[in-house]
Amino acid sequence: MTEKVKVLSYHPFSLYSTGGGSRILRRFYEGHEAEVTCLVLQESIASIKNGAIEQVVVSQFPLHRSWYRSRLRPITMWLRNIAFKPLTIKKIKAAENKIDYDIIHVVDHGALSSVLSDQIVKKNKELWASFHDYFSTSGSTFDNAKRLWSIATRRFVISEEMGVKYCELFGKATFEIFTDGVYKHEISRPLKPLEKNEVNSVYFAGLLHLDYLPLFRVLADSLDLLISEGYKIELILRGTQKVSFLNNRSFKTIYKPVSLNVDELKAELDTASILYLPIKFTDPLFHLYSLSTKMVGYLGAAGTILYHGPNDSAAAKVLINGNAAICCYTFEKNDLCKRIRDLIKSSKEVSVNAKVLAEEKFDLMKMKDLFWKF
Repeated sequence: MTEKVKVLSYHPFSLYSTGGGSRILRRFYEGHEAEVTCLVLQESIASIKNGAIEQVVVSQFPLHRSWYRSRLRPITMWLRNIAFKPLTIKKIKAAENKIDYDIIHVVDHGALSSVLSDQIVKKNKELWASFHDYFSTSGSTFDNAKRLWSIATRRFVISEEMGVKYCELFGKATFEIFTDGVYKHEISRPLKPLEKNEVNSVYFAGLLHLDYLPLFRVLADSLDLLISEGYKIELILRGTQKVSFLNNRSFKTIYKPVSLNVDELKAELDTASILYLPIKFTDPLFHLYSLSTKMVGYLGAAGTILYHGPNDSAAAKVLINGNAAICCYTFEKNDLCKRIRDLIKSSKEVSVNAKVLAEEKFDLMKMKDLFWKF
């Protein structure tokens, strides 16, 4: 980067929340905090966490509350998305007008992702558009994604598959891969080969959405079966809600609270033997084009990745091509048991391959240098 410019980052989530999109932006903005202002569209009553980067918050009405999941949900959604939508758009535009910036970085997430596009064009501002998920799986729309894709100066996509698909849908254009990465110093030495008679920890970080629960139930049944065969296994869940069907199992489940402490999470990752990566089967438009930020962090960790999901997902293709994970593509506990046995036998070899993949394809410093190069 030859000169410092001011970047306005617009998205419907706090930069300091726990989601994958927030993590990607935090990592790429690190070291450039003084050059970035975030315009956050608040959707929930949950408080916005603050950090080193300024966040200008525009609240929708009514803000989502947990008890809106009841019979009130249709009413509140109508109020927010129809009745009060013009007022929200007016507030977003007013907030944008008060912020001094050279480049706007818009994440195509949510129904109002493209509301600033006309102002951007009129002001002749440079637009960078990021597409973390396929538009219909991120709450956006075809028209939003097409508008942002067509007027963007730079287009950032989460995977090669998404870039190719969007070229088909919205017109051929250049795009860059924009996902989480690892610094070279974050790539850890693989653990020593795993042993059946030693305690092996299965690790997962993040909230469990409903679509992932069937995969976790298969995992739990598989671990019970392995315990009966003499394996020693424990399950560690970081930032995950309590799951009732994990009660009264033959293995120990350890719950740990949400944390944004990078050093703490990295140290924890490096003590885990098996890094569980489930990808839901229920929405092909999600798994075909999205990459999990969790996967990238797992690649640099000392343990070995256990992938559990569709064999045609973007994540599976990356892992299979790099021989960087042991993969299971079914809901059969016997299949998953076999793959866990295979993982324990070949853990170090697969983990070594993951480190090579992390360095070759997900070098965060290289990606950041490209991102901030104008």
